[in-house]
Amino acid sequence: MPELSNCPKCNGIFVKTKFREICENCWKEEENAYDTVYKFIRKRENRAATITQVVEATGVEEELLLKFIRTGRLKLTQFPNLGYPCDKCGAIIREGKLCENCADELRQELDTYHKEEERKKEIENREKAITYFAVEDKIRPRN
Repeated sequence: MPELSNCPKCNGIFVKTKFREICENCWKEEENAYDTVYKFIRKRENRAATITQVVEATGVEEELLLKFIRTGRLKLTQFPNLGYPCDKCGAIIREGKLCENCADELRQELDTYHKEEERKKEIENREKAITYFAVEDKIRPRN
């Protein structure tokens, strides 16, 4: 559902939709920047350019270039030296959200967590298995 919002880039008022998070003018600027970047890296001699080289040659901000990569507008399969930073450590990656090192670290932490949870459940089950019964003496009324 469209809603009235301020553009995060220029602070202008616009109608925000699920397809566009910025105003019309800023969107046009982004499209021009995309065209500039795409024309640059489309050339055979520039296909092996790194992000830094693309930023220097085109004048397009690195953040915007990373946005093009993350949204899939620039396909990394066609450009071998482009990538985007890992969400955790900032290393340049080509797929996913985490680099291999961070993913391995996260897996290890999850394994440790699961083992600890299993250990807690095992202790809890052992405690439940030990049942104490109290013998209740029946008190009989006197006749």
